Amino acid sequence: MTEQVFLGLDVGTSGVKAILVSSSGDVQASATSPLTMQTPHAGWAEQHPHAWWDATLVSIKAVKRARPDAIIAGVGISGQMHSSVFLDRAGEVIRPALLWCDGRTTAECAEITQRVGGEERLRELACNPALEGFTLPKVLWLRKHEPEAYARLATVMLPKDYIRYRLTGVLATDPSDASATLMYDTAHLRWSEEILRAVDVPMSIVPSVGGSSEVLGTVTAEAAAVTGVSQGTPVVGGGADNACGAAGVGAVTAGEVVSSWGTSGTVLAPMLKPSVDPGLRAHTFCHVAPGVWYMMGVVLSAGGAFSWYRDQFARELAGSSDADLRLNDEAGTVGAGADGVTFLPYLQGERTPHRDAAARGAFLGLSMAHTRAHTTRAVLEGVCFALRDSLTILQELGLSPSQVLLTGGGAKSAFIRRLQSEVFGLPVSTVNREEGPAYGAALLAAVGVGAFSDLATAAKATLTRGAPEHPRADAHAAYAESYARFRKSFRAARPDLLSS
Repeated sequence: MTEQVFLGLDVGTSGVKAILVSSSGDVQASATSPLTMQTPHAGWAEQHPHAWWDATLVSIKAVKRARPDAIIAGVGISGQMHSSVFLDRAGEVIRPALLWCDGRTTAECAEITQRVGGEERLRELACNPALEGFTLPKVLWLRKHEPEAYARLATVMLPKDYIRYRLTGVLATDPSDASATLMYDTAHLRWSEEILRAVDVPMSIVPSVGGSSEVLGTVTAEAAAVTGVSQGTPVVGGGADNACGAAGVGAVTAGEVVSSWGTSGTVLAPMLKPSVDPGLRAHTFCHVAPGVWYMMGVVLSAGGAFSWYRDQFARELAGSSDADLRLNDEAGTVGAGADGVTFLPYLQGERTPHRDAAARGAFLGLSMAHTRAHTTRAVLEGVCFALRDSLTILQELGLSPSQVLLTGGGAKSAFIRRLQSEVFGLPVSTVNREEGPAYGAALLAAVGVGAFSDLATAAKATLTRGAPEHPRADAHAAYAESYARFRKSFRAARPDLLSS
């Protein structure tokens, strides 16, 4: 018996995920194909867009094998934000993409700020400061350091948009990804001619912008032949991974706050107008729901920090399907504060609140009495403390939730759910779908082909929230000392400044 389903894709940093979602919201099949990240120098991070496409093909074929009778009615795509895909006039990739966590563009950020007229003017035009992870600094880096490659540049686009291009032949993006490039007027929903003119970058390099649930193309005959998805299948605009992740747990209107653990970590709050943090510690971007923006704090290494720690400090667990669970159980044998051990999770620099690409990770307070259980707990607490930094900023700006929705790796682990609740001092809850941004992308596809009238209706029809998990009365207070120690320890993340 055939059934209509929606294909959701998520082009992440660690893998490309594909899911098939029915009109009732059930996940019919799921598959993830892994990716690796190249770090040719400290603070650099690259992936080749061809690797994303290859992984996409593997994941799509896997879910189609699982449900060969399903008819894919529409495709939605989510993807890592900011990462630069440089295409020439023939639509060929010029070089590997510089990723969202790449920190090589500090000089270019300073140049952008100066040429636009200062940080306050940039705040007015883009709602954000110039940060190394954003897309425009990468364009300037290419111009300065690889002029032959820049001379070939015809289009710069985002990872999920490259996959849509390979599926449909259409060069386009959506507001949620465009607003994270530093080339977009986030408040007025248009590319910023003033910013691009100030840095002498032609408007011709940016693609057209369409809605996240708008059909922006259909699957070509060539793509159909290699994916098995029928020619003519509609493909919607989709969105940035954090926006799609929020949509995937139903956070599409004001009053919600979502904490997400992926390779990076975020705390995100939807808003009905484009408010900006006066200190520019948090970011303001467009949501995938029309007429909605969101403010977000970003921890560059969240799940990525834990994965690094697991791979380097628990090598005997390599390949074990329950490695993370065993480490979580190990961490649970140690009390709050990890007996004085503090971990700074700044392995790729940091965004919120420090805006410092040169920051690095550190363990502090180690003694001969400490064990791996202590360092494991310190890593998990360090990520939670960094996320609390972001939550605190949102609360300072009046975006104060009564509870926090969890998604990503931090939602799947009972121990990390409890840890977040206790560190935040708030109840946390999850939804009945744990597929992350890919699920939000599938909902956008469903809206785009008319299965639902809008994203809020789609979320209400397909998602159910679990009962809130409340922190113990004394648990939040138990972290006061260790969180204060974490906050005071940032200078240790900049060893080059310790002598000053």
